[in-house]
Amino acid sequence: MVLTAMFTALITAGAYIRIPVPVCPFTLQFLFTTLAGIILGKNKGAAATALYVILGLAGLPVFTGGGGIGYVLQPTFGYLIGFIAGSYITGCIAHSGKPDTKHILIGCFTGLAVVYALGMLYYYMISAVYLRDPIGIGALFLYCFVLAVPGDIALCLLSTTLAKRLMPVIYAKGTI
Repeated sequence: MVLTAMFTALITAGAYIRIPVPVCPFTLQFLFTTLAGIILGKNKGAAATALYVILGLAGLPVFTGGGGIGYVLQPTFGYLIGFIAGSYITGCIAHSGKPDTKHILIGCFTGLAVVYALGMLYYYMISAVYLRDPIGIGALFLYCFVLAVPGDIALCLLSTTLAKRLMPVIYAKGTI
């Protein structure tokens, strides 16, 4: 329970560590949601990420742009949904066999694909339906993928390295 709460806090901190990129800001949320899936496993990792989203929807200013139930109408809310699914998928794959570097990396990149797929789909739909200001597929791909994905690829590599170092320590203590 403590590790789940700790990862929720880390995800929150990651929302405030950001690099301004047009449309979708680059943050460290992905690093911590991915690590949650790897270290805590699919269920606890997704629970830590879901708790983060629930706290934000309850009104705590934990998201990059604040918080509150109205955040579901923000175009970038799909990435938050993607973080939950990504944590789960990353945990599933990372622990599908021995959690070695290969499984962890495949899990990270699959989780990244899930986050981007859900985030971009939601962004496209909210822009077109709710905001009535549709974004073109080319602009969506440029601003919500091309500009942000290099940093997230680096975060996949960093999370794999961190997980390989942290997992033996955490598992040796019998915490999980």
